[in-house]
Amino acid sequence: MLFNSINFAFFLPIVFVFYWFVTNKSLKLQNILLLAASYFFYACWDWRFLFLLIFSTFLDYFTGVKMAESKKPSLKKFWFWLSISINLGFLGIFKYYDFFATSLAETLSDFGFQANFWTLKILLPVGISFYTFHGLSYVIDIYKNRIVPEKDIVSYSLFVSYFPLLVAGPIERATHLLPQVKKKRVFNYNQAIDGIYQIIWGLFKKVVIADSCAHYANEIFDNYENMNSLSLLLGACYFAFQIYGDFSGYSDIALGTSKLFGIDLLRNFNFPYFSRDIAEFWRRWHISLSSWFRDYLYIPLGGSKGGMWMKIRNTFIIFIVSGFWHGANWTFIVWGALNAVYFLPLLIKNKNRDHIEIVAKGQTFPSLKDFSNILITFIMTVFAWIFFRSPTVKDALLYIKRIFSFNFEGKVQYLSFERYTVELLLLLFVFVFLEWISRENEHPILGRYKTAKAVMICIAIIVFGTFSEKSNFIYFQF
Repeated sequence: MLFNSINFAFFLPIVFVFYWFVTNKSLKLQNILLLAASYFFYACWDWRFLFLLIFSTFLDYFTGVKMAESKKPSLKKFWFWLSISINLGFLGIFKYYDFFATSLAETLSDFGFQANFWTLKILLPVGISFYTFHGLSYVIDIYKNRIVPEKDIVSYSLFVSYFPLLVAGPIERATHLLPQVKKKRVFNYNQAIDGIYQIIWGLFKKVVIADSCAHYANEIFDNYENMNSLSLLLGACYFAFQIYGDFSGYSDIALGTSKLFGIDLLRNFNFPYFSRDIAEFWRRWHISLSSWFRDYLYIPLGGSKGGMWMKIRNTFIIFIVSGFWHGANWTFIVWGALNAVYFLPLLIKNKNRDHIEIVAKGQTFPSLKDFSNILITFIMTVFAWIFFRSPTVKDALLYIKRIFSFNFEGKVQYLSFERYTVELLLLLFVFVFLEWISRENEHPILGRYKTAKAVMICIAIIVFGTFSEKSNFIYFQF
């Protein structure tokens, strides 16, 4: 069930009405309703994988209780590694087995050995990377004595399976979400209205910005051999806005939807394209994943406490693992490694924490230095996205090579595609402008004239929106 579908437009109000008008007298009933709605929401994708989600949930719930009950450290460690191994095993089988089998066969073939490894060729369970990381953080926190295990199976199941975040995050922590699940919730009109506004803004990002940019980005990337340099550069920029509008749009809808039920989720995006260096970009892009790798991988590896070589090693590990988390393809690994290379000069010069506050805070315009840094960071990010979007590393390298061939024959080829062109460029300009003037708020509809802005954005969605059953969110595949 897509957030931008008719089905969800019926599903959400029905759950909302039952939640506040039927089960509102009992927290337990509210949680059961949300859990049932979450399982139904997930089953709409493929009901067979619902059993995998339920198994993963019960595994982590059970091992969490067993760890707390264990008197011996060795027994506690056994339950911990049992959960970790099974969770990562499922993730490895469904997401990475075919990749490793194919890569090994190709490597052996390069040395003259013919190997045909058996591959699964099965559909990737939607959201498996997200709900697996929910469970992993929970189990690790119990093992490290940061939290105590949750005894109520309904509360824990809802923490793992809560439908607004189930298939594409944000990746929640038990310390943040579980207390809200267990606390009596009272309807807050202002919170609900803010949630509706955030849903509207997220839909605008998805169906107007992301899906319109996708039309051009797909055509250009799929036919890059026939495109000139300017068209290829524009295609990369379109994809940068596509993936931002698509993923942050999903996050906005998730956060807004959750506010309707009186639950706050972790913020996942904070205007990343206004970053002044790559370190700031990663503090503002997919925040829940970046912080997850920081807390559960980077710091346990030693973080920044060791010497420079250890810092460099740890930085490359988290960026490469982050890339691999996105998918079983060498393109994602190269994308992660390239971002590590971008990060390296800041790390060596100890400037990776220079830009903590939002750019030009309290000011209308950025300084020339800030503007230059934003532009340079955006260009670096756009070129990294080429690897993320391309089907193979070879295609990405050829795409970049053709950009720097400085071939401008045929002028702006992308104008010959279907759909509007000038309108899209104007929409992108308006989009960036709205985000800029609202960068100190959670989203642009907040502030003065909220109702008027919401109405105008709804009109833009109706007029310029792309509505298609095939318009999935990009991060569903991760």
